[in-house]
Amino acid sequence: MKQLTARGKTVDDAIQSALQQLRISKEKVEVTVIDEGSKGFLNLFGAKPAVVKVVVKTDNVQAAKDYLESVIRHLHPGTEVEITARKKKHVMFTLSGENLGMLIGKRGQTLNALEQLVEQFLHQQKAYHFTVTVDAEGYRSRRRETLEMLAVQAASKALALQKAIPLDPMPASERKIIHAAAQKQKDVETVSKGKEPNRYIVIQPVKEKSWQ
Repeated sequence: MKQLTARGKTVDDAIQSALQQLRISKEKVEVTVIDEGSKGFLNLFGAKPAVVKVVVKTDNVQAAKDYLESVIRHLHPGTEVEITARKKKHVMFTLSGENLGMLIGKRGQTLNALEQLVEQFLHQQKAYHFTVTVDAEGYRSRRRETLEMLAVQAASKALALQKAIPLDPMPASERKIIHAAAQKQKDVETVSKGKEPNRYIVIQPVKEKSWQ
């Protein structure tokens, strides 16, 4: 964490001195006044300078990007990481480069693992409740289409057989897509079962209250 202690005739002067030395705007720092200073007798004797501590605010998203780059550097050198979407509590990183299949993995397992690593890093930075998406070669969009189709097919099968249809375990972000897609189908409901990382969804006819 970058910080600086600065002095000036007034608190404002001390702050401006620190900002100039750090070459940063006031919006990007936190200021603590250590001593407001004093003008002294008749502004001549016993004057004390104001003292402030200026700390540069941590950009958690940029820190997460740097962390992701350091991880990928060991896995697949030459891959670039770009922040392609940024909201209050969500960020998307998009990977670009050659032969990214190994970074995607089977059914996106490597991308999912990278997401978990970055979220854990953010939690360590006390950036709680942050969600992360890592994408490459448009995989997330294609995967969404596949999951939505899977939900429709499983719903149709559940109704045709009048039985519950369990799906394979998948991460929370993918289960959310399944839930949303299945809700658009009539006469079926979804239930999540199991514990992470093996939590899965069961799609079943509405009239069926339990599944063994």
